[in-house]
Amino acid sequence: MSQLRQFLILGLLSTTPMHSQTAAPTAPRIEHRETRHGATVIDPYFWLREKSNPQVAQYLERENAYTEALTRNLKPFSDAIYQEMLGHIKQTDLSVPTRRGEYFYYSRTEEGKQYPIQCRRKGSMDAAEEILLDLNALGKDRKFVSLGGFVVSDDQNLLAYTIDYTGFRQYALQVKDLRNGQTLADTTARVTSMAWAADNKTLFLTTEDDVTKRSDKLFRHALGSSTFDLLHDEKDELYDIGIGKTRDRKYLVLEIEAKDTSEARYLSAAHPEDNFAVFLPREKKHRYYLDHREGAFYIRTNQGGINFAIMTAPENDPARKNWKIFLAHRDDVRIEAIDLFQDFAVSVEKSQALAHLRVHNFKTGTWTAIAFPEPVYSVFPGGTPEYESTTYRYNYQSLITPSSIFDYDTRSGKSTLLKQQEVPGGYDPKQYASERLWATARDGVKVPISVVYKKGMVRDGKAPLFLYGYGSYGIGTPPAFSSNRLSLLDRGMSYAIAHIRGGDEMGEQWREDGMLMKKKNTFFDFIDCAEFLVKDKWTASDRLVIEGGSAGGLLMGAVVNLRPDLFRAVHSAVPFVDVMNTMMDATLPLTVGEYLEWGNPNEKAAYDYMKTYSPYDNLEKRAYPAMLVTTSFNDSQVMYWEPAKYVARLRTVKTDSNPLLLKIKMDPAGHGGASGRYDRLKDQAFEYAWMLSQVGITK
Repeated sequence: MSQLRQFLILGLLSTTPMHSQTAAPTAPRIEHRETRHGATVIDPYFWLREKSNPQVAQYLERENAYTEALTRNLKPFSDAIYQEMLGHIKQTDLSVPTRRGEYFYYSRTEEGKQYPIQCRRKGSMDAAEEILLDLNALGKDRKFVSLGGFVVSDDQNLLAYTIDYTGFRQYALQVKDLRNGQTLADTTARVTSMAWAADNKTLFLTTEDDVTKRSDKLFRHALGSSTFDLLHDEKDELYDIGIGKTRDRKYLVLEIEAKDTSEARYLSAAHPEDNFAVFLPREKKHRYYLDHREGAFYIRTNQGGINFAIMTAPENDPARKNWKIFLAHRDDVRIEAIDLFQDFAVSVEKSQALAHLRVHNFKTGTWTAIAFPEPVYSVFPGGTPEYESTTYRYNYQSLITPSSIFDYDTRSGKSTLLKQQEVPGGYDPKQYASERLWATARDGVKVPISVVYKKGMVRDGKAPLFLYGYGSYGIGTPPAFSSNRLSLLDRGMSYAIAHIRGGDEMGEQWREDGMLMKKKNTFFDFIDCAEFLVKDKWTASDRLVIEGGSAGGLLMGAVVNLRPDLFRAVHSAVPFVDVMNTMMDATLPLTVGEYLEWGNPNEKAAYDYMKTYSPYDNLEKRAYPAMLVTTSFNDSQVMYWEPAKYVARLRTVKTDSNPLLLKIKMDPAGHGGASGRYDRLKDQAFEYAWMLSQVGITK
């Protein structure tokens, strides 16, 4: 920092009058000028990016103190909600074991401990327990601990895992010898993915750039060696890389992927010393993903259909001319993945904002859909690592049905429930109802909404409603169960998810219609869903609270700028709100790769379009809803200064007396907040208490 800059900040802070405990902090203004496309842009809060400047931390602590002062009266309510949520969780619990060879792998939790314990037993669950990894021990005396990768070698003697203690998603490699419990000397920093070769001693791993955090390098490492051999260095900044292994353990696959284009390279797991071969060179806007089964490659490809098809190619000559259709493209169904096994395959699909699983029998050539009992639900592949398995595990849940683990027997066609999430405290799903609604957007498109409420709720426009949205990166929001949500429902607040464009709920076109130069569809859809819920008397604008995080925080900022009158209160979590400053700075993590999601603002047309919705750049003198903005000082995905700058500027223009609060974790924490389960629960209890209080519910 220049001496002049430091003098200005110190001077401004020292001459700012001491505020009473309940007076909103005022951020110093220091003019920062940039020229963009011939115009001068002035940002008075640019200095908040200076993370190492102690004055920045001091200002943020003042924001925390202000939030603490204004919400002190909520503490009994927040504590009560926390105890309520805790009472709905089985604190000492065991996951359903997963078989890998002779071993059964599982995780378990113990009451009072923040993190799960990773374990296994040999032969059966009656055998002696072997603790593989205890994050409670690894994280002892630390504020944050996060497990990244967890990969066991084929012979199951070695465990490669990655660990982060910062919240900045800086994962370091550790290798543990499971035969003697020793942690080996083999380690390196910033690891993003890993895979073992068949020799059980060669490890392939990818690492990220230490500035941009883009996964760009692939290494080969022989255990015991001090060297990591560089095999691939991806120079194109639009692409990230990741290494994985096919379920049949035959091939290692390097995925090289941008938002609109991908390339796969493959290597026989039995010959780790060889070079990776390019399966098909990258072609702009061709996205394809590689798997292998019984001498053939299976390719999930969007070439010839936006929602993907599955093709096969012989492994001895996988040239494009030899591809054959295994599963054809369909206009109304997006193929999310193809899970391959020796005797069957499962197509994971999505249509009409619902997931589907279809099972293919290779002997008979038939397809069978797995049936689900509710009209609104979620289903996810549950992890079936054994290639020779005759059963397929999946997780089924809904807004009212707790997470349920099933095994589907491919021979009998029957699903067996292995475990359903226990919800202590007398939860009765019959007391609740969920529905699928359809709002008509302003351009005539039908937008799905999933809603859950406690039976007896009267639709007279007086009930409070919590509306959640995301709508970016082709990531849909599944209508899944949350025992924490009962604290809202039991107080008469309905909960709804707006499945807006930008996600993948209605197929790949749904994603494309909510990105780049069509991004505003995302915001308009959310507003139109909110207006529909008001018009249909599910709620009223002064009883409507909304929430979104990360790119969903951008959504919150955009819709509040467009329709501040429509919402009573907003929780904006780790929000991407300083769009123009971030996207104009190619040195920041993730920026360049994001050009294909939001647009490249170095191009005038994209710049002009993005500037019209960037929340920070469109704040105006007007009344705004009550707002709670949460973030972490060490967030690696959306830098803390985005929400900090947003709050600082909003304070100078808002004309209302509604609360505007910034709550920032200064201790190590990440994009998802705290790492410990109890700490996360306390944070959510506070957020729920605040949002409920904004609609007059305080107990």
